[in-house]
Amino acid sequence: MVGRPAIVEARGVCKTYDTGTRALAQVDLDIRHGEFLTLVGPSGCGKSTLLSLIAGLSRPTAGRVRWWGADFAHTGGMGRKIGFVFQSPTLMPWARVTTNVRLPLDLAGASRRDADAAVAKALTRVHLTPFGDHLPRQLSGGMQMRASIARALVTEPDLLLMDEPFGALDEFTRQRLDTELLDLWSAQRMTIVFVTHSIHEAVFLSSRVAVMGAHPGRMLDSWAIDSPYPREPSFRLTRAFAEHAERLSACVADAGGDALPDGDAQ
Repeated sequence: MVGRPAIVEARGVCKTYDTGTRALAQVDLDIRHGEFLTLVGPSGCGKSTLLSLIAGLSRPTAGRVRWWGADFAHTGGMGRKIGFVFQSPTLMPWARVTTNVRLPLDLAGASRRDADAAVAKALTRVHLTPFGDHLPRQLSGGMQMRASIARALVTEPDLLLMDEPFGALDEFTRQRLDTELLDLWSAQRMTIVFVTHSIHEAVFLSSRVAVMGAHPGRMLDSWAIDSPYPREPSFRLTRAFAEHAERLSACVADAGGDALPDGDAQ
């Protein structure tokens, strides 16, 4: 991905909350077109805070963030759309899956015909077509997260931000969704920024990993996971995978980290 243009540039980004907590200090980061970038680091290192800044959900106390060479007001147009997947599915419990997925388009004033077509396409991408009329409580945890991802995909985002979306799922479901996410990323040619505590998940998914340190949050190191795609589950058994996992584990440990080498949720 080196040499591709940066679609998001963070320079000297700091974030201090009203409580006085310094969440981020002098973070520099480029997010390159088409990459799968994963942020790893100990709890409290500011991964979610940084993701929120990239999403435009909050503003830095100091420094600047640029999206496609401009400020946030220029996002949302063709080729500059952003989607966000939260840690929990955050679905409306009283609404059918199709209604939940259609929500961003309803808020944007899209026609019902166009919205329904986009919803059908998004549900197909996440293998939920037969469950469109279900309520969230009728779905498993993994299926609820698929619905949340479909809701983020329905606007055809160019940049997808994902904040530990699979952290609460069992390991079997998590690995299956990791594989499905890579298939989706390859097919859609979008850029993804993914937050996780799992060393193994980070290595399996990423074209590049970035390690953050805490107190205050800062960027420590980043490097490419240069194993080729597509990555089958058997990739986890290779020497290349083990070497990347060992390097990432050591870097997180040096940062005083609590990332999980066995891939269990935290």
